[in-house]
Amino acid sequence: MKKVYKRLPMIVFLLFIGVMFVLFFALPKKEYSSSEKRYLAQAPQFDEKKLFSGDFRDDAEKYIEDHTAGRDLWVGLAAYYNLSLGNNGAKGVYNGRDGYLINDPEEMTDLARNAGFIEEFANHMQTRLNVPTTVMVAPSTGYICEDKLPAVHKEYHDNEAFTELQNTFQAAKFVDIREDLKAAYQNGEQVFYRTDHHWTTFGAYTAYRALGKPLGIVPNDESIYEKTAYQGFYGTTYSTSGFWMTAPDEIEVWDNPDNEIKVTIDDGEVIKNDDMFFDSHLDEDDKYPVFLDGNHSYTVIENQKSESKETLMVVKDSFAHSLVPFLADHYRKIIMVDMRYYAMPLQPIIEKEAVDRVLFVYSLDNLATDVNIGFIE
Repeated sequence: MKKVYKRLPMIVFLLFIGVMFVLFFALPKKEYSSSEKRYLAQAPQFDEKKLFSGDFRDDAEKYIEDHTAGRDLWVGLAAYYNLSLGNNGAKGVYNGRDGYLINDPEEMTDLARNAGFIEEFANHMQTRLNVPTTVMVAPSTGYICEDKLPAVHKEYHDNEAFTELQNTFQAAKFVDIREDLKAAYQNGEQVFYRTDHHWTTFGAYTAYRALGKPLGIVPNDESIYEKTAYQGFYGTTYSTSGFWMTAPDEIEVWDNPDNEIKVTIDDGEVIKNDDMFFDSHLDEDDKYPVFLDGNHSYTVIENQKSESKETLMVVKDSFAHSLVPFLADHYRKIIMVDMRYYAMPLQPIIEKEAVDRVLFVYSLDNLATDVNIGFIE
């Protein structure tokens, strides 16, 4: 009997390995993880060169890891185990106060270079085409919501970064949104999501109001919008973190019923829509693509009811998606370009479409790390 007890841990372990082995082959393989919001590794193709280079082994390990039975459970257990050891932010996401999941700060590796590209572009647009350029940069969640961070965390360098941007932009008009967002947050408004790195619709509205004077527009009062709230929003920081017990966010759509909108998305395949809000995404965990269908290389928004005849180009990352629906009230046409997918000079579009002004909208994290902004020239 004593021998059985001594061997019990080994027996349990072998049973566990056996069950996991059987389940790995018996269970169907998924292509996409909705909780992690990424495509999973697929079965590696055998190749002699890959075998001897070690690539086949690496691909096989990724495939096994991604399709282990109960993967979401193990990912969550690992996240909370690390948290219990005091290793908060083990996967680049802090488990903060009041259910906030906050990305740790990015290194400002390419900030000076990218700001230089934009300033050079702005100078060229102004002197050659008489087209003004405005830049808005969203600060990090950890900077604005610093009271939600854990006691031990890396330092956020937003202040130093914004000072560098202010010193760099001369031809480009720089709009510093920090104090507006801080004031709204300190007034009790939620300006960043708890489970996602983007600003909320109210945060985007705050940014829109700050753009009024720089763009020469009069922002609409909040009361004109029809607001609809949707529950059960889990964003990208939630997906990265593994903290599956975090409560979901609420996401709001603010719609101006007086607009008459046509949206054309061109990624090689053309998509047309009569609304800036793509409601099909509201059935998903990550509902942020409800705004303009998420990331695309080239998107055109036309507002037939706009009193303005101007065309605005928005060079952007995904922070612009919830901001542009507000700006659409003031322009006959908005052309959105995402350099992460477009990667070609912008001047031909500006000349062809008779663009009246250019607006850059980036998060600080993306502006500091994007390697594609140089294609604007």
